[in-house]
Amino acid sequence: MNNFFYVLNGKKIKRFFFVFAAALFAAGIVYVEQSHITVFSEESSPAAIYSVPTEKKVIALTFDISWGDKRAEPILKVLKDKNVQKATFFISSPWGKSHPEIVKVIQEQGFEIGSHGHKHDNYSELTDEEISKQITTAHSILTELTGKAPNLLRLPNGDFDKRVLSIADGLGYKVIQWDTDSQDWQNKGVDKIVNRVVNKAHPGDIVLLHASDSAKQTHEALPIIIDQLRQKGYDFVTVTDLLQEAGVKGNEVRDQAWIQEQIDTAAGM
Repeated sequence: MNNFFYVLNGKKIKRFFFVFAAALFAAGIVYVEQSHITVFSEESSPAAIYSVPTEKKVIALTFDISWGDKRAEPILKVLKDKNVQKATFFISSPWGKSHPEIVKVIQEQGFEIGSHGHKHDNYSELTDEEISKQITTAHSILTELTGKAPNLLRLPNGDFDKRVLSIADGLGYKVIQWDTDSQDWQNKGVDKIVNRVVNKAHPGDIVLLHASDSAKQTHEALPIIIDQLRQKGYDFVTVTDLLQEAGVKGNEVRDQAWIQEQIDTAAGM
């Protein structure tokens, strides 16, 4: 009995130190990356949007695509088979230009298309001129491809600073982040992808998923995610629908969500 007691407490102590180490790890990241993490209030807009305040059970599934040709079509098939009529795809312009037939299918299924920029670089490391060029180049290509000018921007790697937000706003874009990260590109297993999304989802949430070839399990996890969220009463909408629902122009950039993400990642969640 005593041995069991000591083992049990040993496990608790080990877990405590593990979580504590994860928190220190996240704090270290914040310290190192503090030049790239900025909190902006609504008064000092523009701001990135992570989610919108609403009591309605609406949620936006978003898919980033920057390379590959094996994953987008299976994901589109799942959405069609599950009768999900609204979602938002953030497409990098080089990928869109080389896969116009898939872009057409995305449009034909009625999904929203936003920009994922041009080169897959961290924009906060670019000059003002380079940032503007990346956004406008992608804008021209995607507008020509789709016949509609995009006004939503998800930055490569989710990387931005105040300059990037200001330039994007000046070019007519809303920067869209996410509150729930599926971490599907890490290919940790279908169950883990499903659990991350379903357990973290909330009304007005923006969910990050990928349709690039690096995300090998997304098309397997997606039907389960859709079924389980529907069981919880959620309806699927586009990002634009969310913005219209909440009547917001920009929310506070909530770095606590980013910090929690780093802690979760460090803890293997």
